[in-house]
Amino acid sequence: MMVAGCDVGSLTTKAVILNDRRILSYAIMRSTARPEESARNVMEKALGDASLSFNDIRYAVATGYGREHISFINDAVSEISCHGRGALWLMPGIQMIIDIGGQDCKAIKLDKDGRVVKFMTNDKCAAGTGRFLEVMAKLLDLSLEDLGELSLRAKHPLDLAAACTVWAQTEVIHHLNNGWQIEDIAAAVNQAMAKRVAMIVNSLGVERSVCITGGVAKNTGVVGYLEKLLGVKLKRPPQFDPQAVGALGAAVLARERLERDQA
Repeated sequence: MMVAGCDVGSLTTKAVILNDRRILSYAIMRSTARPEESARNVMEKALGDASLSFNDIRYAVATGYGREHISFINDAVSEISCHGRGALWLMPGIQMIIDIGGQDCKAIKLDKDGRVVKFMTNDKCAAGTGRFLEVMAKLLDLSLEDLGELSLRAKHPLDLAAACTVWAQTEVIHHLNNGWQIEDIAAAVNQAMAKRVAMIVNSLGVERSVCITGGVAKNTGVVGYLEKLLGVKLKRPPQFDPQAVGALGAAVLARERLERDQA
């Protein structure tokens, strides 16, 4: 019953190998320009870590923007469904998921059986996505990890008036030229990100049990501000990388479809 899930995102590609109800391995790699290549590379890494080969996989499901362009999968499923299944598999009882990826942000509501009942995504703007943080971190000459940690040490947090990524860059450069501390600017960046995400979540209505997934879930600054804005404690997947939750959901669906085909 070896199955696999692959999430081909705009910035990173993830794969999870599942055996019945146990995660055997997972891998996360930078996406290339070709979805097929990205998927194959990350699958080979995850399979190698589990001492397996492609021939051992009985069923594979892909998700993400490049899901329709992978030759070795059995089925393709939307990111919304996969993130819902992956989060619920890790954290039973979750009512809402906030997923912040490289180029989009999703708020997803689940019913008691884990079915998606309502969701909202950001518009085509990069603000409120991982790309926004990546641009700002580069501008400040910081790693993404440092961007999150530094904002927690801010003594005089600034505000970014612009919601647009392009105009926000101009503001950040202005603050740098005026001699503001990096910590205070980092706080402004993370707070602006949190405000944008909170708008999307509030449009659906915040639930009591909410988890956060995607690469931005690793940014402690954004998570902290978002918790204050929403008034809830955000849960993160226990002992699992939040960036790979979509791939895990794809693997869970792969197992279910294999079982259905064998019935």
